[in-house]
Amino acid sequence: MHPQLTADREELPKLLEDVQRHAAALLAGLDEQDVVPSVPVPPPTPLPARGVGLKATLDEFADRWEPALSASGGPRYLGFVTGGATPAALAGDWLTAAWDQNAFSSLDGAGQHLERETIAWLRGLFGLSDRHHGTFVSGATMSNTVGLATAREWLGERRGVSPAEDGVGALGTVRVLSGAAHSSVSKALSILGVGRKALVPVGMLPGREAVDTAALERALRQHEADGPCVVVANAGTVNTADFDDLRAICALRERYDFWLHVDAAFGAFAALCSGYSHLVDGLDLADSVCVDLHKWLNVPYDSAVQFTRRRDLQAAVFQNSAAYLGPLGDTPDTVHLTPENSHRLRALAAWFTLRAYGRDGQREIVERCIACAHTLGDAIDSTPELQLLAPVRLNVVCFTLAEDPTAERLAALTARLTEEVFLTPTVLDGVPALRAAFSNWRTSETDTRRVITALRGALQR
Repeated sequence: MHPQLTADREELPKLLEDVQRHAAALLAGLDEQDVVPSVPVPPPTPLPARGVGLKATLDEFADRWEPALSASGGPRYLGFVTGGATPAALAGDWLTAAWDQNAFSSLDGAGQHLERETIAWLRGLFGLSDRHHGTFVSGATMSNTVGLATAREWLGERRGVSPAEDGVGALGTVRVLSGAAHSSVSKALSILGVGRKALVPVGMLPGREAVDTAALERALRQHEADGPCVVVANAGTVNTADFDDLRAICALRERYDFWLHVDAAFGAFAALCSGYSHLVDGLDLADSVCVDLHKWLNVPYDSAVQFTRRRDLQAAVFQNSAAYLGPLGDTPDTVHLTPENSHRLRALAAWFTLRAYGRDGQREIVERCIACAHTLGDAIDSTPELQLLAPVRLNVVCFTLAEDPTAERLAALTARLTEEVFLTPTVLDGVPALRAAFSNWRTSETDTRRVITALRGALQR
């Protein structure tokens, strides 16, 4: 064994204590750290021939790279619908690395069974029946991709072909209808060979990002001659956290043949709150569902889950045949259910935080984030220099400058805020805007008031 590896192995307990102390100090100061530091990224250096060991490497990382990293796990990083890592999730993630399981095969199956237990907990959290089978994936983009790949196979089943075996060309014309589809849907269609042009935008309700069900029915009727299609519904849009009427969409299946995929990346968590659960009424009727866990579940990146009622079709797409793998069977191993053969035990961080805090703890996080979003929305609505572009429906606040809202002026405003808060730019109905998304377990009313003070102060500069 290399002498440096030998030395680190022998000193591993002490070295891990060093890492623990370093991480604890970092987390203790996270609330007060500049949200996006103005420190330049260090220039790259060549890989040295001789290693320096874990301790010196930790010191170098702390000196060179940490000063430039954002406080994305902190309470005032409000861009991209970014969660953090609860204490239990952090512990679970550390143990995930320590155990280093490849949870992909029943030949070594404990990891898979832990994942299935976690999936069952999540299914109950979101109000899904046990007809929905789930698998962990890396994020919402991959969750949407797996869901749409399963939908693609369903289209083949309806047309007497198998895209997984015969190629996507065997399908002929494919239509994917959606109101305000997330960009990852187009990306998934590109990956799957269906093509971005297959996505047909459908009209939305006036002043909303929710699909107009009447317009959707007209689109279904218009494309009925092309055969069965796919509808992508939204449960929580990016700009305004708007929701499609899932039950009304499902009712259309009485007259039209389509697969319903619901992108509920963060909106599925509305199911936890009595005042908002109606927004996801009908979610269980979907054929496939996307939920991102490194958002509102507050587990470390990268973690999401996908659900589907047709696990058989999912396995038809992703099945892997090799001498060292078990048979497909009625309960497929995860190697047969996602694009990955290697499958990190992502479920452990989710298992830890769900077991540690339970449904009540997760509900409290969601309700607190919603309350913070409403506090910020009310403050913006009462600030003459700002304009709220949509009602605060859940946890996203979309706003702009009341006068001359150009992208350049908004960028200048956010640049004056980066030490206190991180906001992401967007465009809503052609108007350049800013978006604040509340999903971090640390964020409090105090943080929200601090953001409001910083925002109003930046307007005066």
